[in-house]
Amino acid sequence: MYDSLFTPFRSSIEAIALPERFTYPFCYKPHPLSVLAAQELQQYLKTQTEWQHDFGLDGLNKDSDNHAIGNMFGVLVVQSEQGDIGYLSAFSGTITGQTQLPHFVPPVFDARNTDPEIQTIKHALTALESDIESIASSPQFIALQQQYTQAKTQAEQESEAFRLQMIEQRKQRKLQRKAAEQSDDENVKTEVFHRLARESAYDKHQQKALRQQWQQTLQSLNEQLEADTTVLAELKAKQGKLAAQLEQSIHSQYRFVNQFGEYKDLNQLFDEPLQGAGDCAIVKLLQYAFNHQLKPLAMANFWWGKSPAPQMLKHAYFYEASKNKCEPILAHMLSGIEIDENPLEQNPAEGKELSIVYQDDAMVIVNKPAEFLSVPGKTITDSVYSRMQAMFPNSDSPLIVHRLDMSTSGLMVIALTKDAHKALQQQFIERTVEKRYVALLEGNSESDSGLIDFPMRVDLDDRPRQIVCYQYGKPAKTTWELLERKNGRTKVYYYPKTGRTHQLRVHSAHVKGMNMPIVGDDLYGQKGDRLCLHAQYLAFNHPTTSERMVFEVAEDF
Repeated sequence: MYDSLFTPFRSSIEAIALPERFTYPFCYKPHPLSVLAAQELQQYLKTQTEWQHDFGLDGLNKDSDNHAIGNMFGVLVVQSEQGDIGYLSAFSGTITGQTQLPHFVPPVFDARNTDPEIQTIKHALTALESDIESIASSPQFIALQQQYTQAKTQAEQESEAFRLQMIEQRKQRKLQRKAAEQSDDENVKTEVFHRLARESAYDKHQQKALRQQWQQTLQSLNEQLEADTTVLAELKAKQGKLAAQLEQSIHSQYRFVNQFGEYKDLNQLFDEPLQGAGDCAIVKLLQYAFNHQLKPLAMANFWWGKSPAPQMLKHAYFYEASKNKCEPILAHMLSGIEIDENPLEQNPAEGKELSIVYQDDAMVIVNKPAEFLSVPGKTITDSVYSRMQAMFPNSDSPLIVHRLDMSTSGLMVIALTKDAHKALQQQFIERTVEKRYVALLEGNSESDSGLIDFPMRVDLDDRPRQIVCYQYGKPAKTTWELLERKNGRTKVYYYPKTGRTHQLRVHSAHVKGMNMPIVGDDLYGQKGDRLCLHAQYLAFNHPTTSERMVFEVAEDF
């Protein structure tokens, strides 16, 4: 009899071949068994009554900044020692504040059930926080702080007022000195000069006395404060050390096992683990499988419910594991398991031709295929740049004037001379280049045109994804117009007014934009045969003749 968390497929799987290798977690197309397992789990989520959580399914298409209520779920197709095929289910993080719910595998470490060492540190931190709060909020300490602040402000004001007074008196003495110099009576002159010198010396003496008076006052107040501030500084230093110790202790409890029974914790796997590392669904699933002698066959993650406001997570869409949070962990856990090849390490341009649309002595216009790098990547050099470099080995130009995403097809401008490069790049910087893209979107647009305008920045926890951020993001604007609606999809023209990374992809997918991912978008939508985004039209001035040049290449989707 199997563990209750091992779920046999309710549907027949006889016609589905088992995967030859385990899923590469960071870029994958779900295996049919993973898709079926996800569908069965989604049906469970729709019908179960053991616990309640509002995933926001009624407000999926509403533009709202409300608290995110969706969640990431994962399924792991496994094989028992007896050869039976089934799957395990998990969710990332918590749901309704719970780390464990019926039907789902438990967390690797449950922070609510900590060991005595962690409890001791937490109690010590609580006591320190209480002591710090007691001092910092005491009426005497607050009153002294206010007195010191007021005294310092008053000292600065009086010192500045006296300084200005001295400047005015100095001007008056200067006038008196000039007047005395006109006198023929030497005794009068001498008397005036001596008096003015005494007044000058007196002013300086008064200024020095004023400074000393305030220094004494401030020093006295500071000495009264110093006892408490010293204690506070010592308590906060202890608090910092204990907090670091607590973090290390908690990280040591996240111990991940692989098929060989080898354990490694977060401290061993990361220099500085990101928040949430170890709480992802796929990590929980593999941990449970290895601890219960279940062989992992395939995995998939999907988002269920409303997306957090800054992100573009679509309900029931599949997503890869977070590389930043999970890569070191999964490298250990999947040790010795044959895994699908990483598609990102395969040359996407192999066998593809780079067609030339126009060429003269100053520039070349090419039509870049989809899945073709503009410039060399970390592991792949084949790109528009390398192809152009091979074609024009004697060029003194950097060649690349602007870039397109690897997955985006369309027109690119190549400069063959330094002067041409400078002239062309300046037009892109000044935004005098006219650009038009064609995109095919998932869904039907209710409007025929519009402006999308919200700031974007990179997701620091999940590069290269971009998120909406009104605090730190850079402006991103796109106008659009409808081309056609057909078969549940919408084709549009995009006119980007700025050039942010993934701008059109984010403006398509986000609820504040079109709320319809581009077809084939593996980052913000669903992976497909290709990303249906094409740089169709370019117009700019020729770098040497200044003639207005217009280029247009039709899309193939």
